[in-house]
Amino acid sequence: MSINSVKGMHDVLGEEVEGFAYIENLLKHISELYAYNEVRPPVIEQSNLFVRSVGQSSDVIRKEMYTFSDKGGRSIALRPEFTAGIIRLMVQHKLLLTKELPVKVYYLGPVFRYERPQLGRYRQFNQFGVEAVGNDSAEIDADVIALAYTMLQSLDLENVIIKINTLGDELSRENYKKALKNYFAPFITSMCKDCQLRYELSPLRILDCKVPNDQEIIKKAPKMKDYLSLKALGRFNRLLSLLEALGIPYEIDDNLVRGLDYYSETVFEFHYVSKSGNDYGAIGAGGHYDKLTKELGGPEMAGIGFSFGIERLYSVLKDDGLLELAYANRLDFYVMPLAQQAQDMALQVSIELRLAGYRTDLCFEEAKLPNMFKRATRKQAKYAIIIGEDEIKKREVVIKNLETQKQKNYGIDKLIENIAADLDVHDHDDICLVGKEG
Repeated sequence: MSINSVKGMHDVLGEEVEGFAYIENLLKHISELYAYNEVRPPVIEQSNLFVRSVGQSSDVIRKEMYTFSDKGGRSIALRPEFTAGIIRLMVQHKLLLTKELPVKVYYLGPVFRYERPQLGRYRQFNQFGVEAVGNDSAEIDADVIALAYTMLQSLDLENVIIKINTLGDELSRENYKKALKNYFAPFITSMCKDCQLRYELSPLRILDCKVPNDQEIIKKAPKMKDYLSLKALGRFNRLLSLLEALGIPYEIDDNLVRGLDYYSETVFEFHYVSKSGNDYGAIGAGGHYDKLTKELGGPEMAGIGFSFGIERLYSVLKDDGLLELAYANRLDFYVMPLAQQAQDMALQVSIELRLAGYRTDLCFEEAKLPNMFKRATRKQAKYAIIIGEDEIKKREVVIKNLETQKQKNYGIDKLIENIAADLDVHDHDDICLVGKEG
């Protein structure tokens, strides 16, 4: 009996692993340039953490969250998103009790949502994101959006569409909610069941409905911009002017509200259509929040963050043929012993190369030379190292460039020194394990 992976789960292997690592390393590096530090919260949290922070009206809580009771009878959830857990971490470990604000962190790991698997999206998927907590200004909003935009540019994604909106301050939202309820009152019984529930719990969420009939009604709904307080409007206009000064393109989407109830003021999404025409929708999103830290037991502080789905970014880059750099770290050497007595020397040479930072594999079984060359080609090795009886006697190896087909003999006594000076192999000094101090 064969056992397959659970529906909506996804095994990551082969080139996909290399692609994920390339994306993740780049996002980490850029975050650190922006002075963010990594944190690693656990995968499971108390269910109430997400119910309190994300909101009972959200699809994440009502339909998508994986919950279970542990052996102590406590309600536990696999995290459906990171932000609530990050704020819980900051509050629990008193990271916000500092004069060095904002506290800026980044994270990476799996999240779980029971939703319909679709293009580049699974029920377990990986998110990379940042949170900056402790500053409430248009400037920090602009800086965070600039960080996300820099990441997408660094991945060579062109024509990213940044959709942006403001949900205003608390006064603005209360006035807007009343206007929405008045507008939708005559239509709500004919709208979908989700919208009927949202009408009672969070009328702004109606604007996020994807049902075609409901969307026609939503088109004529009041707009948030008409209910903004002077303070909220000034903050939003300041943000837009900062983005323009930074050369970051955007378009205002009056219906953008995001799917989580803790958002306020600035919300944004990054949309992308691949060169082949696949519409990936939002490949990343985020927003500002001002009540979340207090709701979770911390000081009253504002924050802002965003996240990207690694699977979705990988699909986009693969679709656009932008993963060549991800696969640049191929095998440097494939060692080919021509007889059983060459195995000892092949193993010694392989280990020496690895300790020097070269990615190396070798053939452990008896095989004919043409078959070993085929293996080296499949592994996309740059060079083949051939060791036969003559090479053993002379204490040397034959190194063949698999692209140019040129080959040369090298003595093994100073092999690392000679190939470093003579061969076009990747710069390995940063990972060399030999001769490092400490």
